[in-house]
Amino acid sequence: MKQKKYLMSSGLAFSEKKEMEKLSDHAQKGWMLEKFAFLGFVLRKREPESVIYSLDYQKEADEEYFSYFQEAGWTHVCSAGEMHIFKAAPGTNPIYSDKQSEMEKYERESKSMKKVAVSALLVALFLIVVSVSSKNGLLPNGIGVISEAISYPTIIVLIFTGMPYLAYRYKLKKLEKHNF
Repeated sequence: MKQKKYLMSSGLAFSEKKEMEKLSDHAQKGWMLEKFAFLGFVLRKREPESVIYSLDYQKEADEEYFSYFQEAGWTHVCSAGEMHIFKAAPGTNPIYSDKQSEMEKYERESKSMKKVAVSALLVALFLIVVSVSSKNGLLPNGIGVISEAISYPTIIVLIFTGMPYLAYRYKLKKLEKHNF
């Protein structure tokens, strides 16, 4: 029997709660989260466990950061960049027990994604203008070909940061609406 499997993610920025529930469901079947993978997770076959998962974002995760969660009953499972997943027994108090701290979490991530998304948008627009200018004979053809080639990865960066940015902003608006 297979000891490892890949689980595709629909995007933590878009459906964080659903993703954590999906990981919990797999844990009950004996597939425990091992680590992040490209666009998903790696699960390893172990003894089934009834656990809940929670995601947190922290750029400067140090020993104190992880011990804070440990003391609250949460065990660190894995990290990728500034994303950290913890697990705990069902009924453990949530990492974010109030709306204000949850809003701060999404505000931090929103700002982080915005920086990259806006930069990628500006670069992509510039490259597209250069490419179009080249096609219209205003610039040499070689410059247009190069700018068009560079624009594709830039647009991919824009999508992978712009979409999460919009998702975090949506979550913030939703929390603000329910908060007041």
